[in-house]
Amino acid sequence: MIARLRRLFRNPAFLIGLAAFLGAFVVQSGELGSSDTTHRLQATHSFWTSEPAVDPQDYPTFGIHGRNGKLYGWYGIGQSLLMLPSDIVGTYIERLPAFDGYDADPTVRDIVVSYSTNILVCVLSALVCFRLLGLFGFSVKQQIAGVLALIFCTTFFHYTQNMMENNYILLLTLTGLAFQYQWLRSGDRRALLIGSLALGANLLTRLTTGMDLLAVFLFLALVTWFSGARGPELRSRFARYAKMALPVYAIFLLLDRLYQYQRFGSFFTTYMGVFGREQKMLNPALPAAYPFEMPFHVGFLGALFTPEKSIFLFDPLLVLAVILCAVGWRRFRPEIRAYLIAFTALLLANTCFYSTFTDWSGDFAWGDRYVSTAAQLVAFISVPLLMRHRAKLGGIVWAMGIAFIVTSVFVQVASVMFWCPLEIYQLDTIGHPTFVVALRMKNIVAFSLGKMDQWGLVNDSMTYDPWDYAHITAFNFLPFLLARIGKTAGWVVHLIAVTWFAALAALVSVLIFIRSESNRRLNASKLTDISA
Repeated sequence: MIARLRRLFRNPAFLIGLAAFLGAFVVQSGELGSSDTTHRLQATHSFWTSEPAVDPQDYPTFGIHGRNGKLYGWYGIGQSLLMLPSDIVGTYIERLPAFDGYDADPTVRDIVVSYSTNILVCVLSALVCFRLLGLFGFSVKQQIAGVLALIFCTTFFHYTQNMMENNYILLLTLTGLAFQYQWLRSGDRRALLIGSLALGANLLTRLTTGMDLLAVFLFLALVTWFSGARGPELRSRFARYAKMALPVYAIFLLLDRLYQYQRFGSFFTTYMGVFGREQKMLNPALPAAYPFEMPFHVGFLGALFTPEKSIFLFDPLLVLAVILCAVGWRRFRPEIRAYLIAFTALLLANTCFYSTFTDWSGDFAWGDRYVSTAAQLVAFISVPLLMRHRAKLGGIVWAMGIAFIVTSVFVQVASVMFWCPLEIYQLDTIGHPTFVVALRMKNIVAFSLGKMDQWGLVNDSMTYDPWDYAHITAFNFLPFLLARIGKTAGWVVHLIAVTWFAALAALVSVLIFIRSESNRRLNASKLTDISA
């Protein structure tokens, strides 16, 4: 038994999965983290209960009229399907006698849904990322570093707490990429099918993930081209790809269109088109191009350079990726060059597409949530690349890399300390532009010292309701939030707090063990090379 446990804890996939589980567990607040996800969960609930897809009280703030005058949301079905199992379980748990009389927010159902879904997506993303980096030829230590960089050094960490669609999209894109690349290397048709299913499922989540599908295809095409394949060989390879992948994509696209038809009676419009028409009926003063009326330069430059939404501020590893490309491009393997080209193109494509959207910045979100998934894909790989090419890049680049990694950890940890609308409320009184990441750091210090009011960070001039006030004036983790709301029995809060601190201690211990185990593997590898 002890020997089995020892082997298990020396399995790198198990260790990074365990770190991902503990990291995701610790950062949960029990809240869904976004009104968008709350509305999607309402749609989930309507799939198997008599509840409406949209609460009539939410209209006209949310919802659009569809067939037979019913209200529907303006989202795809993907995340709603993802939450379906946990919604069913959470609903029945909430009805247990033990929870009679509990009417606080977060609800029992929300806690079950957020914990189970966020943790599952985080663990699966870690394992798929580990697999992809292995296919790219990184050492085990570099694979582990890359996975930990994705989880703890990019905005993936924030969206592990705040359950928007982002991390689910990233999981499906990574899965599609890893398995389709495996097919390209080995010819395994099963791997191609799995990858195509993952990318196809993304279309149900957000139609713009069609760009993710194209980015993966561009990656495969570039790898094939860089390998020297030309003429008949090139055509034959992608004919095999098309025969498997295109029918799968067509099926998922048809499912999306059927969902669109069931709600709005049309196969060929998008829910954004329906949303735009209804909003202009409610408010004729809206521009004709609404909801894509924003000048292109505002959204494009805003996503790149504004202090409130810049992808380089919220994902600092992007800057490291740029530096590594500038100084080490010629040293990168063909598949790495293909990856960076394809997913930088995806990042730019997303930025361009959403630049004219009325809420190009993602509105109530940490950073620009519409482009954050593509930013994470480009950013995280900088860490294993830095480790692989350390000797040839020199001490200055290595020192800069460590600085960016440390900075990224601080930024991402800061991102989960409070509910993200805190700074949005503050901006209404502080004004624009404001360096949001620095403001978050200031909020953490002020809250820890009990000086939020004294420093003018939370005061009567801000417009918020009592529910929001309770949530922005507590650390955004479940035990602290329950204690702040004050509607849960004290012994329950204490039990949850003990569990939370135990999980935090376990996370730190696992990360320390991973480091020591990685060093042990490295030393063992060196001894093997010397003896050889």
